[in-house]
Amino acid sequence: MHPFEIDAALKTLTVLVDTREQPTERLKKRLSDMGVPSQRRKLDFGDYSAAVTLPDGSELSLQYSVCVERKMDLDELCSCFCRERERFAREFERARTAGAKMYLLVEKASWEKAYCGAYRSRMTSQALTASMITWLARYDCQIIMCEPKNTGRIIKEILYREMKEKLSECLTSRGGEDV
Repeated sequence: MHPFEIDAALKTLTVLVDTREQPTERLKKRLSDMGVPSQRRKLDFGDYSAAVTLPDGSELSLQYSVCVERKMDLDELCSCFCRERERFAREFERARTAGAKMYLLVEKASWEKAYCGAYRSRMTSQALTASMITWLARYDCQIIMCEPKNTGRIIKEILYREMKEKLSECLTSRGGEDV
């Protein structure tokens, strides 16, 4: 695969949206902000992934290697670490077993808010931050915090850059030869 073929494949980037994501107005806005096509698909873990069409017409998907799990705020994240902890851990375990990279994107959040308890939950700030850092260590995930207005752009950029890296690995592993 040549560099111009990588660029051509990236122009076909489609964001994969888990079928369990509720089709709300906020989701429609988030997808619109991404500026690329989207497709609903059952994902084994995460809320978003991506696929491209290769020059030979086949699909290259990140579905089993890179996903973004989105939470709307620290309140929802607290719920995931408390009442839903087993289910939440199973999702990250599935990703780890598949060798996938997970990004945990939390809207309306910052480490400062987590440390000072600026959320509605009985979970202490010490327990929340300990759980977050445990997830970083245990699942080798990335935690990204942002304002909702940037969520779509960040998800798209993560998936675009991960896809570009995957396509570039193909180029590098072949010494620049056709794949």
